[in-house]
Amino acid sequence: MLKFANLALLILFPLAWFAPLMRAGLLPLFGLSEISVISGLQALWQSDVFLALLVTVFALFAPYLKTIGLALVHFRLASPRLLPTLHIMGKLAMADIFLVALYIVVVKGVGLGRIETAWGLYLFTACILASLTISILTEKARR
Repeated sequence: MLKFANLALLILFPLAWFAPLMRAGLLPLFGLSEISVISGLQALWQSDVFLALLVTVFALFAPYLKTIGLALVHFRLASPRLLPTLHIMGKLAMADIFLVALYIVVVKGVGLGRIETAWGLYLFTACILASLTISILTEKARR
């Protein structure tokens, strides 16, 4: 069962990257623009390359490489000794969720802009939490 839940994440993560995380606008009178992980990264690469690199690692590479690594362990193509490293990668991926949450709190606190969370934030969070859960359960099953 863990194998198939993990394989589902290989499809769900890319979907979550393109799904709208939030809708944001400068003033309450204007329309809101949808922001996804991918559109946010595109904007970051144009303005702050270092931050864009960090978010790319945390939001894209860490969770996806962890999911691939877990699949390799599940299908006995990699050693279970890889599990602690994969678990750390999952925690790094969670940092991106906190970054988005912090952004939402800051923008709402300033009061100039308007921001609404969208379904993609919940999907991305669920993917990260599912990945963490699968890795914990995999470690327990291997003992």
